[in-house]
Amino acid sequence: MRNTFTKEERLCAKRRIDMLFKSGSSFVLYPFRIVFVFEKSNETENSSPCQSIISVSKRRFKRAIDRNAIKRMMRESYRLQKSNDLIPFLLRHNVTLYLAIQYVGKQILAYDVFHTAMNKMLKKLQDECADAYLEKGN
Repeated sequence: MRNTFTKEERLCAKRRIDMLFKSGSSFVLYPFRIVFVFEKSNETENSSPCQSIISVSKRRFKRAIDRNAIKRMMRESYRLQKSNDLIPFLLRHNVTLYLAIQYVGKQILAYDVFHTAMNKMLKKLQDECADAYLEKGN
């Protein structure tokens, strides 16, 4: 599987974003806050098994150069690690994941901190899916 982050993997639909923040579950795993919703996916649907938003607060980081640098590091660590466990798990169980990753740290951290935190976050997200959704559905 290729390590990409294409347009189809980005969550852009306003209706789905509103649904995500209105009825989604969340947890905080420093330096990220994760909001997520799982849906049973249709076989006919061609969209990606995981669509996500990556955001950094303008209130905490006034300068756009800082926000953009943080978003680049978050995107890169997500891009490299999502295909390891999460995407095959979602495809195997026929589940679509809508995900918002928000940065809640107060300062810019090193890339290796982002990488390890993203790995932990993806593992926890997979566990949440297995516990909450798959136990009820199957």
